[in-house]
Amino acid sequence: MSRQRLVLFGGTFDPVHIGHLRVALEASEFLQAPVRMIPAREPPHRAPTRAGADQRAALLRAALKGQDRLQLDTRELGRDGPSYSVDTLRDLRDEVGPEPAVVLLIGADAFAGLDRWHRWREMFELAHIGVLTRPGNNGAASPDLQTAIAGRKVKDAAALWEQASGGVVDIPVTALDISASQVRELLATGRCVRYLLPEPLIESPDLLAVYRD
Repeated sequence: MSRQRLVLFGGTFDPVHIGHLRVALEASEFLQAPVRMIPAREPPHRAPTRAGADQRAALLRAALKGQDRLQLDTRELGRDGPSYSVDTLRDLRDEVGPEPAVVLLIGADAFAGLDRWHRWREMFELAHIGVLTRPGNNGAASPDLQTAIAGRKVKDAAALWEQASGGVVDIPVTALDISASQVRELLATGRCVRYLLPEPLIESPDLLAVYRD
């Protein structure tokens, strides 16, 4: 059976930078499916964002123009409370049903602490996990997580698409050591951020004004 393929990549994107976009693009190529980029309304695992949810969505919308592999999905912006991934996956399943194959992309360091996420075991019932792995920059899974993923690991994308959920696959991506906090600091001090942010944002300084105030 040929399944619909849905790939999700959530984050604060405060602001979105080329590191986010590059790993999302490489994951899209690896999985042979578009990637939906989902800005969090209220990130549960970190301090409040500098830019508001609508501002961060506007930055993503501008950054994604002119291509179709990466798409903006604003489903978390209309939901009150912390933006838990399990709620986003449940919301998507309510929309598309049980048959499509869904992959949630998670950075390797974050994945190593997955057992501290809200209702994390339910996530395997709702989606596959694509672990974005970078050379020399990947955390070690806790014993509980190692037990939970035993038997779930697959070697390639083709194996994922045979089921709707439940698998774990490593996705090798380019190591670009760029952080949103670094970009915010540069913007706040009036320094140049060219080659760190996508060109459409460089060409639209009004979109970045929130970081310069």
